[in-house]
Amino acid sequence: MEVVKTISEVRAIRQKLNGAVGFVPTMGYLHQGHLTLVKQARIENSAIIVSIYVNPTQFGPKEDFAAYPRDLDRDLGLLWGVGADIVFVPSDAEMYPPGFSSWVDVEKVTERLEGASRPGHFRGVATVVAKLFYIVQPTRAYFGQKDAQQVAVIKRMVADLNMGIEIVVVPTVRESDGLAMSSRNIYLNPEERQAATILFKALSVAKQLWQGGERDAEKIRRQMTALIQKEPLAQIDYVSIADAETLEELNSIERPAVASLAVRIGKTRLIDNMPLE
Repeated sequence: MEVVKTISEVRAIRQKLNGAVGFVPTMGYLHQGHLTLVKQARIENSAIIVSIYVNPTQFGPKEDFAAYPRDLDRDLGLLWGVGADIVFVPSDAEMYPPGFSSWVDVEKVTERLEGASRPGHFRGVATVVAKLFYIVQPTRAYFGQKDAQQVAVIKRMVADLNMGIEIVVVPTVRESDGLAMSSRNIYLNPEERQAATILFKALSVAKQLWQGGERDAEKIRRQMTALIQKEPLAQIDYVSIADAETLEELNSIERPAVASLAVRIGKTRLIDNMPLE
């Protein structure tokens, strides 16, 4: 496994690679969800490139950029164990040199849910992912279903800009009690960690109602909301039943949809979702 820090190094290595190249972009502090992406990429490609970069442009001024967990040595050990070939660990100066002033804005799909709650977030996400795609030139790129809106944004960007990259979406990896694996879970104290299971419980209610034939999206949203409100440590940001592609809120579920939510448990903001299709 080779660790590189500059764009020129990545490009020099990429020119020598034959066959399909799988790419897994991450912000580090890896967990089993990330490793599952790398393992699937390992099966489907000749070479695997992973990036570790905590992207400052997708964090708002009051968000947790400075406190975001980082442990590069640990991450590299985990990636070596699952067969990554190249790990790209750029600096901020490498990704955003002085005078940087070009941005990727994906409209419509970014206007709601996370986009409404975190203004500017998806501009930062789309810009850094576009840069990484142009640097790495992957055949396939791997993302987790947990970040459903991010996946929708990236798919739209790849299609609109004719990038020719296959986006592979891997099901959310969960703890034994259903909590979606996330680097931010480390922020939760034991009481909050127990309370955080309410997200999965609410999504499970949505899935059960849908499987039982309920198609009234507002009824499902109300039941999810009522359940979450029973948890004293939970503060709802949003509860959504939306079109799986556009993320427009639905009145009636007659096409592939996704139930999603953002909930603060104490000071920690968690997101999760479940496809209804």
